[in-house]
Amino acid sequence: MKEFWSFVKKEAKHILRDKRTMLILFGMPVVLMLLFGFAISTDVQNVRTVVVTTSQDHQTQRIIDRLGASEYFNIVGSTPTVSGAEQLIRGQRADMAIVFGDNFASSHSGVQIIVDAADPNMSQQWTVYAQAIIQQELLASARNNPQSSILNSQSSIVNTKMLYNPQMRSAYNFVPAIMGMLLMLICAMMTSISIVREKERGTMEVLLVSPVKPLMVIIAKAVPYLVLAFVILVVILLMSYFVLEVPLAGSLFWIFVLSGIYILLALSLGLLISNIAQTQLVALLMSAMVLLMPIVMLSGMLFPIESMPKILQYVSAIIPPRYYIAAMRKLMIMGVGVEHVMPEMLILAGMTAFLLTVALKTFKKRLE
Repeated sequence: MKEFWSFVKKEAKHILRDKRTMLILFGMPVVLMLLFGFAISTDVQNVRTVVVTTSQDHQTQRIIDRLGASEYFNIVGSTPTVSGAEQLIRGQRADMAIVFGDNFASSHSGVQIIVDAADPNMSQQWTVYAQAIIQQELLASARNNPQSSILNSQSSIVNTKMLYNPQMRSAYNFVPAIMGMLLMLICAMMTSISIVREKERGTMEVLLVSPVKPLMVIIAKAVPYLVLAFVILVVILLMSYFVLEVPLAGSLFWIFVLSGIYILLALSLGLLISNIAQTQLVALLMSAMVLLMPIVMLSGMLFPIESMPKILQYVSAIIPPRYYIAAMRKLMIMGVGVEHVMPEMLILAGMTAFLLTVALKTFKKRLE
């Protein structure tokens, strides 16, 4: 056992001495958290809005004022015709137009929203936000005036309530996804490179003929990355809570249990890659091809899985971060109990057992 811990200390010292490795391990999580949390944002803010109306009554003015007072929209002007608004949008001087019908003052109906749909996802969000603000103003007016024609009309006023993320902040969606990507990349990539590096230097033979069993050698090299992964997890959670103001509504205990299973899965995958790759470059390329693109594109990190073609939905079923990201969103944002994430946890545990079994069986005790 003493020999085992000596290997652990040796690998830990090697990691701590390597400034580039430490920069990747701790610099990449901080940069990506800040990048996705602040710079890369899908939040609705300062949408340039033009108003189209021929007769501006008190109710219309209140709606316009309410739109302009919100952080989401910036009223850049008004025009009496729809064609004028379209010209402003086409000239990139406005993003959206709110068109009030001629009979809006009397019937409080006939509102049209014209939006630049070059980015369909953002344009849909702009429309939803504008509809919500208009409906809220009409509802407030109806409550203040029981005889208002709004209550007597057949049109319904929808009161929208946003659960778990009332401010609709994109960080709530990105933070669990970044955690899934970082833990997988760091654990799998660093573990595979660490073992392949021994092959390149010709020191793997020395390790394998040592008194410690080859399996213990591999585990000893993985232990420091396991500890560092939990340190990185703590750093990410602290940044998400105190810097990005993302809540930790669920149990911290189950967050760490789920993350522990996921980290073991990533380490097992790194061991499997190290068995196949012969050089550090090959290990890096395999990690990039096998991990990075599927995680970003097929895990639900950026794009909803339900919106993907059926064939890609089936492919995403074998992507481990898909289940980790979904479970972390439930635990962190929704604050659900462990019973609601048990399916994802069991799938990750099964994947971990499978990958670890395959990795250990393919590990070659004798180098070719």
